[in-house]
Amino acid sequence: MENLKLAANKRNILRKKTRFLRREGITPIHLFGPDTEPQALQCNTDELLKIVSLAGMTRPVTLKVDNESKARSVFIREVQRHPISRRLLHVDFYQVKKGGKIRVAVPIVLSGEAPAAKLKGSMLIRGVSTLDIECLPEKLPSQITVDVSQLQELEQTIYVKDIVLDPDIQIHTDPGQVVVKVSEIVVKEVEAAPVAAEVEAKAEGEGEAAAGAAATTEATGKEKPEPPAAKSAGA
Repeated sequence: MENLKLAANKRNILRKKTRFLRREGITPIHLFGPDTEPQALQCNTDELLKIVSLAGMTRPVTLKVDNESKARSVFIREVQRHPISRRLLHVDFYQVKKGGKIRVAVPIVLSGEAPAAKLKGSMLIRGVSTLDIECLPEKLPSQITVDVSQLQELEQTIYVKDIVLDPDIQIHTDPGQVVVKVSEIVVKEVEAAPVAAEVEAKAEGEGEAAAGAAATTEATGKEKPEPPAAKSAGA
């Protein structure tokens, strides 16, 4: 695997004034970690973009600061971008303590084809997409591959507990979490809305009442007499 290298310089321009750096193609970065004095640094934006793209959060980067004789082994901990333009604004680098472990969320990648997913009325459902692990930097995988070809039947499931890693890698994600499964597609019938049902029932009731009144009139041959008109005061 290619060794990722990045050159950085110490930075004196801080806070809001860093916008002037970005206009010149320089991005502010920050270095921190155990047994490491926090440092405000800066580096070339184009070079930093390449590192961010290749390293993600799981690959170590060799960081060379100014004229320091020894390079540092670091990981990207946070990347800040403009919410609209997505322009790179700031990157945090974490220096691992020598002999110390690092805890990272590593992406889960599916490989192969699930035979059960080819059955009529079935579909492949993803669960967790990352695995929270802790290990020494040299043991850290860039991704975790899960083979789905073992899913032969409907409702067959691969859980976090089914993932086998190096014994030196500790998994912190709940072992009962679903990684991927094949499920049957269930189509539910949509019932009539309660309000519509009530309106329909009321209309039927009114219709039956009207029909009953009409039948009574037809049977007697006369309608209900109208009430007598009120007499005037002078009558």
